[in-house]
Amino acid sequence: MRFTGVTLMYFGWKPYVPMAAHRQKAARTVAKLQKKGQTLSPVTAGRGAIAKSFWGKAWCQNLERYSDYSNRLPRGRAYLRNGSVIDLKIGSGKVSAQVVGSSLYRIAVRISAVAAAHWQGIARDCARSIDSLVELLQGQLSTSVMERITRPGTGLFPSPKEITFSCSCPDSAAMCKHVAATLYGIGARLDAEPELLFGLRKVDAKELIARAAEGGAPVQKKPGAARILDSSKLADVFDIDLAGAEPRASHKPTARKQKSPATRNGKATTDVGARSAGKRRGKAR
Repeated sequence: MRFTGVTLMYFGWKPYVPMAAHRQKAARTVAKLQKKGQTLSPVTAGRGAIAKSFWGKAWCQNLERYSDYSNRLPRGRAYLRNGSVIDLKIGSGKVSAQVVGSSLYRIAVRISAVAAAHWQGIARDCARSIDSLVELLQGQLSTSVMERITRPGTGLFPSPKEITFSCSCPDSAAMCKHVAATLYGIGARLDAEPELLFGLRKVDAKELIARAAEGGAPVQKKPGAARILDSSKLADVFDIDLAGAEPRASHKPTARKQKSPATRNGKATTDVGARSAGKRRGKAR
């Protein structure tokens, strides 16, 4: 039996729309908004994992732990891969997004700030896990610190009760697919900008350095390269002043030194001048 779009609508099912059609519709919407002067920050994800880095993967895995969201998350992943999340901005305690569906929908997500005692506990535990102040002064976070920050339940990731959201779509579900796409989009955005997680939970990452200094972490030991995540360079990510850090090795080729000219009696002479002087001495003999 061959089902047409009309037949599917009769049974209450919407006809299947290919991914290419979704992408084309999103691209047309983006073009229209840009003509109106809007600055968009789209989020895209291809096949496979939504996020690639430690930060992004941890966010998505934590999201998928919540049974409250399980029914809608798969559709959210599909929307993100379709390029439907044409704009996503993460600010202090809030996320705003525009997602293309049957129409263009606007999503607002609000996340509660981390309780002061909770954050101080995280900072205190991270200070114990830091092998040396050199580690932080070089702008690096070790695996143990990263795992503490992203630990389910007691890390920086919000629980469902700390997340509120709204969408302009007519879907009456507690979480629509557009909101689910936005939440996954946060994980994809953390791939490139992990510092946004700290701002989203309204905490200052620089307190990690302050706590490490207070705790008297040993400074004589340098961290092993195998235990450092290159994706989190505090110097670049958090704009920390690294005046005490050791300079990183430069990979720029050094200029070849020019040989100094030959000298005679403290005065510089050229090779041609030296040969001419030798000839004159020979004739004089």
